[in-house]
Amino acid sequence: MAIHPSSMGSLLARFDLAEYQLCRRLNRGVDHKFIRVFFMAASRLGDGVIWYALMLVLPFMYGARGLQVSAVMLASSAIGLGVYKFLKRTFVRERPFIRHQGISLAGAPLDRYSFPSGHTLHAVAFTWQACVAFPELAVALVPLALAIAASRVVLGLHYPTDVLVGALLGAALGLSGGIAGAALS
Repeated sequence: MAIHPSSMGSLLARFDLAEYQLCRRLNRGVDHKFIRVFFMAASRLGDGVIWYALMLVLPFMYGARGLQVSAVMLASSAIGLGVYKFLKRTFVRERPFIRHQGISLAGAPLDRYSFPSGHTLHAVAFTWQACVAFPELAVALVPLALAIAASRVVLGLHYPTDVLVGALLGAALGLSGGIAGAALS
């Protein structure tokens, strides 16, 4: 059941206005081709491509432990998808490029609403789970997760609080998945 936009409207409108200046400042980066291409690539990887590839590769790199971590990541993916879709339907927060003319859209949105960032949720959860099990992966996965999270604001798709809440949800999911994965070993 969705919360009517007008009931959440005043609260979210205050967040929108408070975040607009930061969004606009970060979104100006898309005026530079290198920055735009970099963040578009990071966002595209965050669509799932890199995470599915990682889930396929971990068993080959780490054997049975890699398979366990991949299974936990796959389960986390399903839970995370359910959580963020529920929250998007509940809060129906319009994306920054829709609400503010000063925000340029530089990447295709997967859906209409912005809260929370599913890309960030999954990037943090998967990075957490993979790095807890295999710390040597942090050198590649942590910068990737940060780039994916930043891309969502830079490309005009999310507000910083969308990304922050996505990261917090991802950390909770990553932690719970890490606990489940430890119990399996």
